[in-house]
Amino acid sequence: MSGLSSAQKFPSLDRRSFLRFSAFAGVALGGSGVLAACGKSSSGGNNGTTADGSKYGTVAIQLSWLKNIEFAGEYFADSKGYYRDAGFGHVDLIAGGAASTSVEAGLDTGKIWLGTSAPQTTAPAVLDGLKAKIVGTTYQKNPFCIVSSAAKPITSPTEMKGRKIGVQDTNQLIFQALLAANGMTPSDVRIVPAQFDPTPLANGEVDGWVSYVTNEPITLAAKGFPTAHFLFADYGLPLTAETLTVRQQTIDSERDKLKAFLTAEIKGWKAAVADPAQSAHLAVDVYGKDQRLDLGEQTDEAKAQSDLVVSGDTDANGLLSMTDHLIAQNIEALSKAKIDIKAEQLFDLSVLRELYAEHPELK
Repeated sequence: MSGLSSAQKFPSLDRRSFLRFSAFAGVALGGSGVLAACGKSSSGGNNGTTADGSKYGTVAIQLSWLKNIEFAGEYFADSKGYYRDAGFGHVDLIAGGAASTSVEAGLDTGKIWLGTSAPQTTAPAVLDGLKAKIVGTTYQKNPFCIVSSAAKPITSPTEMKGRKIGVQDTNQLIFQALLAANGMTPSDVRIVPAQFDPTPLANGEVDGWVSYVTNEPITLAAKGFPTAHFLFADYGLPLTAETLTVRQQTIDSERDKLKAFLTAEIKGWKAAVADPAQSAHLAVDVYGKDQRLDLGEQTDEAKAQSDLVVSGDTDANGLLSMTDHLIAQNIEALSKAKIDIKAEQLFDLSVLRELYAEHPELK
């Protein structure tokens, strides 16, 4: 048995990271315990109640980042009582972030019941032995983009050729995957090492910048710097993001409980998409109050993220869903980043599909 802790095996990643865990390949997993507060399996012998009198008790949900607008659906599900109506006594929304333990480590130890993560971070952990699956996705497209000045726009990968692109250390892999997906190599562009503050772009020191479409383009525009951008997802890397990830044990033994949670999530995200202003209020004044978020920026980001949450496929199949085609595209995109995994190892949409079949009114 390895002496590595789960946090060491599955370290905390920056929300814009795209790292492999190859250094930990073959490490045996420990920490098979489950969160005691989660209660027994929904099919177990607790007669449908827990110590707090609710059907499913308390669960811990780890978010992929700090409490900002990205989790508006969870804020609505909590504040409007959708979690409670689904049978949960309390849902503890735990902030993530660069300094926190990763979702994958939390699942490994049983400290969390479910977490929001991304295929590129969950896949390496699964390959290293974590028994977990992605059961749904909030974002149909990942938010990675190249942002540039509107005066000198870069609107496709080929337009980056010969130009200076600011790339953070943690984003080198996904940037190189973007190049590979478009028949390019690092020598085709002038990669400039960067941090996350996009000031060098505003100052004209670089021509393009790796960023989230829901973040830097909006904050730069608010400061009087008009921008252009293109999404990685539109150019060969159609990865999903803010994926809902659980232990295999949850799928096998707590299926009804997971369906109940997904029901509340769907209702929460429907409400969030319908009301960007209230989404921003919940982020700024309630759940992310300690983050000192800007209401105007959070409102704009709420509107921008709706385009990532809603698609033609979700109109047909329901929020959080993934088609087989989208799953296949994710597997192909991961392979371009040298993460080779089979769809059945990483994804299990059966619970969500059963839920929609049983309750088509949720669509």
